[in-house]
Amino acid sequence: MGIMGMIDMVTMVFSLMVLMFSSSAVKYDYLQFTQQYQPAACNSNPTPCNDPTDKLFTVHGLWPSKVKGPDPHDCKTKTNKSQTIDILLKPQLEIIWPNVFNRADNESFWETQWEKHGTCGSPTIKDKNHYFETVIRMYITEKQNVSHYLSKANINPDGIARTRKDIEIAIRNSTNDKEPKLKCHKKNGITELVEVTLCSNYFGKQFINCPNKIPEKSRYFCPIKDIRY
Repeated sequence: MGIMGMIDMVTMVFSLMVLMFSSSAVKYDYLQFTQQYQPAACNSNPTPCNDPTDKLFTVHGLWPSKVKGPDPHDCKTKTNKSQTIDILLKPQLEIIWPNVFNRADNESFWETQWEKHGTCGSPTIKDKNHYFETVIRMYITEKQNVSHYLSKANINPDGIARTRKDIEIAIRNSTNDKEPKLKCHKKNGITELVEVTLCSNYFGKQFINCPNKIPEKSRYFCPIKDIRY
């Protein structure tokens, strides 16, 4: 075999190894960091919230997602059940990631988010505690905080009707001009902003335009104007 044949063979083997690794490891395309506005989340829930709400966007979840097809969920890992949440993380999680529907049951909410979504984040997410550490880093250290983004644009939780464009621009100004995903809910003739999702690349290192927007015919679609926050 000549030198060119050897090079071609090495290239082919390397390509096959990359393909095998990609098919086994890549289970998602991007990350959704979804935050919910507590009062609106409670208003849109069929069951009333047990506790008073704060006028804040707090974490709903960090979700590995697909551009096409169903998002992965309930993936198998070695730490699904065995690893407990580091006690040092809990005080921060209680602030940024409360179970707004029942604050006495925060841990089951965190565990559900880990089991359903966090387990599918490998290799970016190493294990259970790394999942929660990643959310703390994003929300607190990197200030990926929707309330903060809106406040910087002088959009505050005062119940004033806003346009979808104003809300999107306020968020884009803090995310390198990348488009978020908005979720609204209408009740008693009033449309409220319930959730905002920030999207980032596979490794969670760079904002991207959110794929798979909520369709216009959905009851959760945000209208052009008269959105309360």
